[in-house]
Amino acid sequence: MTKMFVRAATLALFASFAIHGQAAEPKQVDAESAAVIQAAAVSLNTADAETLTRELTGIGATKAKAIVDYRDTHGPFTSVDELLEVKGIGAATLEKNRSRLSL
Repeated sequence: MTKMFVRAATLALFASFAIHGQAAEPKQVDAESAAVIQAAAVSLNTADAETLTRELTGIGATKAKAIVDYRDTHGPFTSVDELLEVKGIGAATLEKNRSRLSL
C-alpha cells in the first residue's frame, strides 16, 4: 500500500512540473515573437522620413530624406541591400538596422 502511495505521489509531482513547464513557455515565446515583429516594422518602401529617423539607428533627418528621395527617383526598394546605393548610407549603418528593415 505504501509503495502505491509513493508511486502515485511521484507521478503527481512529475505531472505538475510538466504542466507548469508547458503553461509557462507559450507566454515567453509570444513575447519574443511580438518583439521580433515590432522590431522589423520599418518598411523601406512605405516609411516616411520622420519614421525612418525615429526608428533607425544612425539615420538622421538628412539621411532619411535621402532614402525617401532615392525611393521616389528609382522606385521601390527590391532588397534591403539596395539601401547601400543611397548616398550617406554605408555597410555599418545597414548592418545596425538590418533586423529592423523590411520591404
